[in-house]
Amino acid sequence: MSLPSPTGFRATLASGVATLTLTRPERLNSLTFAIYEELRRYLDGLEGHDEVRAVVLAGEGRAFCSGGDQDDIIAELFARDAQGLLAFTRTTGALIGSLRRLRKPVVAAVQGVAVGAGAVIALACDVRIAEPRARFGFVFPRVGLCGADMGAAYLLPRVVGLGRATEILLTGDLVSAEDALRIGLVNQVVPEGTALAEATAFAERLASGPAFAHGMTKQMLESEHTMPLEAALEAEAQAQAVCMMHPDFRAAHDAWKRKETPTFRGAPFPFRKDPS
Repeated sequence: MSLPSPTGFRATLASGVATLTLTRPERLNSLTFAIYEELRRYLDGLEGHDEVRAVVLAGEGRAFCSGGDQDDIIAELFARDAQGLLAFTRTTGALIGSLRRLRKPVVAAVQGVAVGAGAVIALACDVRIAEPRARFGFVFPRVGLCGADMGAAYLLPRVVGLGRATEILLTGDLVSAEDALRIGLVNQVVPEGTALAEATAFAERLASGPAFAHGMTKQMLESEHTMPLEAALEAEAQAQAVCMMHPDFRAAHDAWKRKETPTFRGAPFPFRKDPS
C-alpha cells in the first residue's frame, strides 16, 4: 500500500518506515502556511495506516528546516490583527501537537540548521540523529519574540533540563551538534552525509519491533509526565496488562522457546535487536 502524495513535501514508504522530506532546499526548507497545515493533517492521517510503523522527518539539501518563510509567513504577519496572529500561532502549535500525539516512533534526521520552528519540530520528534554541521536554534528572542513557542518551553526542559532550557530559550543562541549531544538534545551525531541513512536504519529497527507496544510506550511517556508516582505505577500496570493480552507477547515467547527471532504482527521483517 502506498501513502497519499502530499504537495508541500515528499512522502515515501519502505520497510514499514514513512519518510517525510521537506523539499524547499533553495529556501532552507522554510515553512509556508500551506506546509504547516498539510504536514499536520498528514501526520494525523498516518495514525490510520497500519503499514506505517515508524516515521523519519528530514530536509532536502543543506538544512533540516529554517523555520517560517520570511516572505510567505513573517512579512504577512505584520498585516494581521490580534485575532489573526493568534490563529497563526495556534496553527504552528497544532503541528507539534500532531507530532506528539502520533503513536508511531518519529526520528528526525538533522543534517544542517534546524532553527525557529525547525528546531521545535526536531525537538518534538522522539529521537534526533544529527550530522556534525547540524545547528539547533530556538531563535525567537533574537526577533523580539517569546522563547516559549510551539511547545518549546514544555518539551525542551524535559529533554535537556530546566537550567539548560532556560538558557537556550532566553538567549536564542545556536547549539552545535557537539553541544547538543553533550546536553542530550540529540541522541546521536553521525558522520557527515549519513544522517538520513542512520535515521532510516534506526526507524527500520523500530519498525521491526512490536508496534502496539511502541504506541503504548509513547502514550505512557506523554501521559506520565504530569502524574504522581502512584498514578504512574497504576497507569503502567494497566498498560502492561493490556500489552500482555496482545498477540505480540505470545509471539515473542514462542520465538524464544524455539530460539528464533520473533516477527511481530504486521512487521515487514523479524525483530532487529540492533541496527546491524
